[in-house]
Amino acid sequence: MPDLLITKPDETEHAPYFSRYIDLVPDGDVVGTLAGQIGVTLTELRQISDADSLLRYEPGKWSVREVVGHMIDTERIFAYRALRIARSDKTPLAGFEQDDYIPAGAFDKRVWADLIDEFYAVRRSNLAMFRGFPLDAWLRTGIASDKEISVRALAYIIAGHERHHLGVIRDKYKRPN
Repeated sequence: MPDLLITKPDETEHAPYFSRYIDLVPDGDVVGTLAGQIGVTLTELRQISDADSLLRYEPGKWSVREVVGHMIDTERIFAYRALRIARSDKTPLAGFEQDDYIPAGAFDKRVWADLIDEFYAVRRSNLAMFRGFPLDAWLRTGIASDKEISVRALAYIIAGHERHHLGVIRDKYKRPN
């Protein structure tokens, strides 16, 4: 199915917190946006050396590897939510504590190139899923983290979450001279 023109979700389709991500994404072809992000993100991540991927911009903050691991985990979780809701599953979906995922993910022990490859694989898989949704599925809503959310909001959140964290990597993780 070709990319669909999926407009931004209404404020009633997500918790107010998620506006910070949705607002980073242009209105319209969110599937095209998700597809277009792949090249930009991969190019930027591949420019980070193995050693620099372990940098933290201050003590107690996540390393670049941990940020990328968080991006991967979050995309998987939000895509899973989108799948469940798109398939008309009415079961409320639990939230997750992102800070608990970082130590359990042991991202700093992972091979940097493997994390980059995993990001690519997750995004490609999610693109295939989103492209397969019929138009009516995009407007379906369900409950996640005790809040109502739509499939299209989840797609915009995934795109905006990536933009947010790529911006953090650009702005905060510059190697000191």
